[in-house]
Amino acid sequence: MPRILFIGAHRRDRSPSQRYRFDQFIPYWEKHGFTVHYASLIDEADDAVFYTPGNLAAKARIFLKSYRLRQQHVDMAPRFDLIFVQREAFMTGSTRFERALARTGPPVIYDFDDAIWHMDVSDGNRRLRWLKDPAKTATLIQHAHHVIAGNAYLAEYARKHNRQVEVIPTVIDTERYRPRAHGPSSGPVVIGWTGSQTSMAHLRKVTPMLEELGRRWGDRIRLRVVSDRPFTLPGLHVENVPWRSSSEPEDLAPMDIGIMPLRDDPWSRGKCGLKGLQYMAMGVPPVMSPVGVNTGIVRDGENGFLAADQGEWLEKLGLLIQDPDLRARLGRAARSTVEEGFSTVAWRDHYIDLFNHLIRTHGNPHRTEDHRAAARA
Repeated sequence: MPRILFIGAHRRDRSPSQRYRFDQFIPYWEKHGFTVHYASLIDEADDAVFYTPGNLAAKARIFLKSYRLRQQHVDMAPRFDLIFVQREAFMTGSTRFERALARTGPPVIYDFDDAIWHMDVSDGNRRLRWLKDPAKTATLIQHAHHVIAGNAYLAEYARKHNRQVEVIPTVIDTERYRPRAHGPSSGPVVIGWTGSQTSMAHLRKVTPMLEELGRRWGDRIRLRVVSDRPFTLPGLHVENVPWRSSSEPEDLAPMDIGIMPLRDDPWSRGKCGLKGLQYMAMGVPPVMSPVGVNTGIVRDGENGFLAADQGEWLEKLGLLIQDPDLRARLGRAARSTVEEGFSTVAWRDHYIDLFNHLIRTHGNPHRTEDHRAAARA
């Protein structure tokens, strides 16, 4: 039975990146003969201090604990058939652990879904940014047997450092994310946004547009924000819903329109369109900034809209607000787009083929000897 060692920062069902690019596939992979060991660092107790300002002494203890844990993971790596590293093995600029993992025997997959070669540090850890080194991404890519990039922009960067690169998009579990069964309500049209406090800057970017939207449409619309931080905007009715992994599809279901504004900068061009794909899987037509992978997901006017400036945002949201049939038609096409190219069903077997190929062609001499010993016994 092939064994995969997953190297990620967070526990299961905590990080969106891990959840949508690895976690949600695990039951299917296990059903098809793979065993997954989850090697994470940051536990629930650590979360309370790790992403908040200050607490430097507590953060230092987390670093030391994480260092010891990751060394244990390196020590156990020879007992696995494949190592899957998501983004990085350790939260500093050091590549010590990734280089050590590459020497342990199993083939290494490196997966990333953001432009992490650019500096991006959470607000709670600005004072510790000196510990980070975005340039380490190139080294991590070089040491991998195979690189998975979340979109073509990321793959273009990766191919400068490794020839074995492919694009696998961030995908949605369409068994869990389903369009709502009932038709449009007679109440206000619900415009929705979901995201964390770190991505709320993109929502704030379109505050003037939202204010104008409120002036034009008044009580005929409301804004639903699903996040770990509340959002307020005078003149517009805002319904804040605390983000919960367990009820995420249900919390998105009341939305009639989903929005995904982005800045057009190098970091945003590395985004994988997750918010938009979540709306689309629910049969909710998206309006998205034409940045990065968004232009490959949305066909303007067919399965959603792209909006580059305030005038386009107001025009296209206005079309959707006043036309429930248009919302329904674009929503159906959006759902089909996800089912065909951005769903777990579309990609889960591809991963299995990739895993088997890497294990077969690269192998792990330590595991081969284990198998031989077991056969002799």
